[in-house]
Amino acid sequence: MRMRRLLIWSAAASVLLAGCANGGDDGSGTSRQAVPTPSTSRTAPTVTSTTPTPVRPPAAGAPMQDVVRWVEAGIPADPAGFHTVTRAGVATELGDAVAFVTAGASLPTANCVTNRYRDGALACLVDLTSPPPRPDGVEGMWKGNWVDFTGMTLEVGSAHGDPGPFGDGSGAELAQGSSLAFGDYRCRADADGLLCVNYAHQSGVRLSAAGVQPFGCLQKATAPAGIGEQYGC
Repeated sequence: MRMRRLLIWSAAASVLLAGCANGGDDGSGTSRQAVPTPSTSRTAPTVTSTTPTPVRPPAAGAPMQDVVRWVEAGIPADPAGFHTVTRAGVATELGDAVAFVTAGASLPTANCVTNRYRDGALACLVDLTSPPPRPDGVEGMWKGNWVDFTGMTLEVGSAHGDPGPFGDGSGAELAQGSSLAFGDYRCRADADGLLCVNYAHQSGVRLSAAGVQPFGCLQKATAPAGIGEQYGC
């Protein structure tokens, strides 16, 4: 008889435990359901960029983000290959400064260097079809194709008594479709011209035979004495 009572008690306890595991009454008369354990093996969603790669250069007046996207889409060139200039077979090391040229059948030649005389600002000599004429009262040698791009300002045409940063020669060629990053700048060479951006000031410029095209914050300004054309932020 005692053994029978133990068996009955054990069976009742098993039923009670099963009811607790699968839900039951919480004392309020409401039946509780078991809460499933969340899975920890869920796969993280894949994030895909929806920003398309630009297929053509930005037009005049394009927003700065489009200009930057186009320049950055160029094939990156190694800056280590652009720290030397050469003239008449003599090479000169530039240290951290950068120099390069653009060339090609349809690309007007641009000779560019970071100007040590202007805190590393970009200076270029560009084969412009119609460079700014010499302003009245300007003396000395007029360089209508000399372009200075500091990011905050853009100057086209200026008077110079010596070759300045171009005196030691020219840098290596930046191939069409390639982009070169240096300091606050990145430049891309293409068949329609050289396009450079300045990240610090969110400004840009296209240099081509047709002329100089500013982007971003650069707006036409009154040129000071000795400067052909000026744009400023």
